[in-house]
Amino acid sequence: MASQACIRARLALTVSAVALVFGAGQALAQSAPQPATPQDDATATVIDDVIVTAQKREQSVQDVPIAVTALTSEVLDSLRIEGGSELLRAVPNVSFSKSNFSMYNFSIRGIGTKAVSASSDPAVAVSFNNTPLIRNRLFEQEYLDVDRVEVLRGPQGTLYGRNATGGVVNMFPNLPVGRHEAFVLGEAGNYGSLRGQAMLNIPLGDTFAIRAAGSFTQRDGFDYNSFNDTHVNDRDLWSTRLSAAWTPTDNFRANLIWEHFEEDDNRSRTGKQLCTRDPGPATLGSVNVPAGLIRNQLSQGCMPGSLYDDAAFGAPNGGSLAYIRFASSNIGLGWNSATNPRVRVYPIPLGTDPYEGVTQSRDLREIATSYDPVFRAANDVVQLNMSLDLGDTLTFHSQTAWSADDYYASQDYARYVSNPIFVDSSNLFNTARQPITSPISPGGVFTDPQLGASNRMLSVDMSRSDNRQWYQEFRLQSDMDGLFNFSVGANYLDFKSQDDYFVFNNVFTLIAQYWYNQDLTTANTGLRPLVCDASVARECVYVDPNPLDALGEDGHNYFRSKNQVHTRSWAVFGEGYWQLAPELRLTAGLRYTVDRKVTTPYPSQLLMGAELNGTPGSSSGGYVRQDYPALPDVEQEWDAVTGRLVVDWSPDLSFTNDTLIYASLSRGYKGGGTNPPRMEINPTVVQYQPLAGTFEPEYVTAIEIGAKNTLLDGTLRLNTTAFFYDYEDYQVSQIVDRISLNENFDARIWGVEIEALWRPVERLQLDANFGWLNTRLADGSQSIDVMDRTQGNADWTVLRPWIQVPSNCIAPTRYVEAILNRYVSPTDQTQLALSALCAGSSRFGTFDPSFPSTIPFYSLYGFTYNPLLEAPNGGRGFMADVGGNELPNSPNWTLNLGVQYTFALQQWDLTVRGDYYRQGESWARIYNTEYDRLKGWDNANLSVSLSHPDGFTIEAYVKNVFDETPITDAFTNSDDTGLTTNVFTLDPRLIAVRFSRRF
Repeated sequence: MASQACIRARLALTVSAVALVFGAGQALAQSAPQPATPQDDATATVIDDVIVTAQKREQSVQDVPIAVTALTSEVLDSLRIEGGSELLRAVPNVSFSKSNFSMYNFSIRGIGTKAVSASSDPAVAVSFNNTPLIRNRLFEQEYLDVDRVEVLRGPQGTLYGRNATGGVVNMFPNLPVGRHEAFVLGEAGNYGSLRGQAMLNIPLGDTFAIRAAGSFTQRDGFDYNSFNDTHVNDRDLWSTRLSAAWTPTDNFRANLIWEHFEEDDNRSRTGKQLCTRDPGPATLGSVNVPAGLIRNQLSQGCMPGSLYDDAAFGAPNGGSLAYIRFASSNIGLGWNSATNPRVRVYPIPLGTDPYEGVTQSRDLREIATSYDPVFRAANDVVQLNMSLDLGDTLTFHSQTAWSADDYYASQDYARYVSNPIFVDSSNLFNTARQPITSPISPGGVFTDPQLGASNRMLSVDMSRSDNRQWYQEFRLQSDMDGLFNFSVGANYLDFKSQDDYFVFNNVFTLIAQYWYNQDLTTANTGLRPLVCDASVARECVYVDPNPLDALGEDGHNYFRSKNQVHTRSWAVFGEGYWQLAPELRLTAGLRYTVDRKVTTPYPSQLLMGAELNGTPGSSSGGYVRQDYPALPDVEQEWDAVTGRLVVDWSPDLSFTNDTLIYASLSRGYKGGGTNPPRMEINPTVVQYQPLAGTFEPEYVTAIEIGAKNTLLDGTLRLNTTAFFYDYEDYQVSQIVDRISLNENFDARIWGVEIEALWRPVERLQLDANFGWLNTRLADGSQSIDVMDRTQGNADWTVLRPWIQVPSNCIAPTRYVEAILNRYVSPTDQTQLALSALCAGSSRFGTFDPSFPSTIPFYSLYGFTYNPLLEAPNGGRGFMADVGGNELPNSPNWTLNLGVQYTFALQQWDLTVRGDYYRQGESWARIYNTEYDRLKGWDNANLSVSLSHPDGFTIEAYVKNVFDETPITDAFTNSDDTGLTTNVFTLDPRLIAVRFSRRF
């Protein structure tokens, strides 16, 4: 009830604010020498037609039998939609959020990109002037000199093809014209915002014209870093576009476009990181679990809980992290005395929790980190379009495009600060009772080559992407006077991508440098050299000595996921249009697509090394000391037949001016891919639980019925759509074993959409859109929820495994009790015994009978156990039943209401507009638990503009009037970093004034 009251209050406040401005404007108009007359106000205005190319031919948007929203530059400006991320306010059943790495999730009717593998494709095709761009800067880039944006909803399997199962977002720039034009804009606002745009169009003779446009945006940071006392998440970006058009003859046309976008600032790639702390169990069955090392091993770090509770603003149980437990119980730096009694000193004290007592601000725009984010992106698109008329009825089109996209983002992995954790290793003694001359953490400070010197645990990640694309399309299109027309074509796409994700942590480096590179030939246990000496080291794990900005990229003291994918795709397609009767038309389209993907897998190598003689490391399990050798290429190929069948009817109805009723059956397809490889580890050391190496393509069969109506003498436009999807193998990811594991699910989706635009009088416009959506995963769908692996079964317990095993596991509670009852040594054997319940170890024997057991481990505890055979899913956990659950990022409803009125003030027009957007509740993951719940949120915007017929305009606007900070999506991080949650939000309230002039 409180939520509904809040919504009503905001709607009322928005409408009241608009009405107040209306009243002020009317008073001004009445006192002006030439006010608008009552007759002017009472005269209705016909809604302007919008020409689109949704079917790759020019048509009125009302004549296209597709659910398409067309937004002209004027509409984009009035709605203050400045980039692709804001399109959700203008299109029903659309949601948008940034993703955890280098891309985003633009979702239409519940279908988006929830698979974050480097080999996965977007489900909504994002196009620049009809060229699909697999990688683009839809999230970061702002619109510049745009003619229109078309958003096609539903699978577009014929003309747009392979990755358009959800729909298409197509941006069309303004092209050169045969007259002089110019435009300049300047804007200033809060957060120190400065924005500028300019355009110049110059005709050169009768057949050639050029057009240049540019823009920049600079803005101070939206978020506050309380540790560094800095503001982060700022903006510093610019775009340029140069284009030329040539029409040497009446039957040939060509244009060439180059667009460049660049950003260099400290934008945050993700938002705040939340965690409901998991302290671990105080008791397990009949056993009291002592606080500290062992209880931490039974903690996940974070446990599932609502992201909106106060408890979510905590920090993980850092003592549960495997690398903290390892460093505090396995690495002896030396002794505190040369004489008895002597105490062994570890670099991190036993039982340390780096985040003990750490809490966070409830403000989602406040973080605490010693490392401010770094963000860089650059994107280039070059496109050549040519059209040749072959007589009066045929036109041949050629479109050639090349694009390059480079992306780099680095930020604090946790975005909260740990306590000091390193001991002062000065004045320690070695086994020979001699002073250690090179302490590893003098004064309690450890120096990491990438992260620098600190007495705290530091962790920084880096996401990087390098992409190149080539695209060619040929199309032959008819324009005949008869009853039949067609469009046939072929295209080819060649896309190369490399995605890298790094995680740096100074504890990783400490373990690599001190433990695995330990010098066994001398009694000195001091600091080891960064580059290990394989002739004397225990086990050589290469430590990269280079700083972050000159990284060698071959170190094993950090995590690197290297992903190279080469996609080649070609297709032939065609559509036929039959005018069966004056009011009845049939459209039939077919497409045949062949996709070939070649993935080069590079196993990650964190803390992996080899021994002196080149054999695999007996402790790390690695095969190589340095670099990231590739495994054999994985080649995949699919072919698919897709298309659509549409019947549309244009009846002459007495109550409408123009009506189009259509029904369509369409088929969509999106290619599959490979899951990234895990660490290449020796199975005699650790045996992984099995995971799928590939995932399947997506297919969707869609039925849609719609009506497009123009009523009330052309002053009202009312479009409605109902749809049903049968979805096969929808791709969804989660992090398992430090990789993006993609799974496939069948689903059913249905919904309705309404779009309305009404101009009851000359200067008043009312617009609205509404979407209702129902999504359901197929009955019998199952998946392991990493946040709840036991699914409430008390007979099983979640365990933290050995340091080389990234994911948690479950083990029989009775066996965990048996080990805890024996409790030989909390610093070593008990840890390892519990770890061995997750995966085999050469220190205790393996689960594979083909490998010899070195120690009869289980005889120590009175049981035998093989998790690969006896535990559900090899010990990974119980399957959660997700059948009937809603798809992620699929709000049940979306609503946008807009009111706009223009007052005549002598030679000026004063336009006032208010918009209110509301998105219903949704889920971040397929499990639909309280942890996954994303509350509904709203957004209100107000603007006032004063324009003169000579092209001069003054505008003021407020975006996000109520300064809301909703959680728009959430991403669950890996087990071995505590199952923390990255959340994503909207921009804060922005207030600005802009001045523009058209010439």
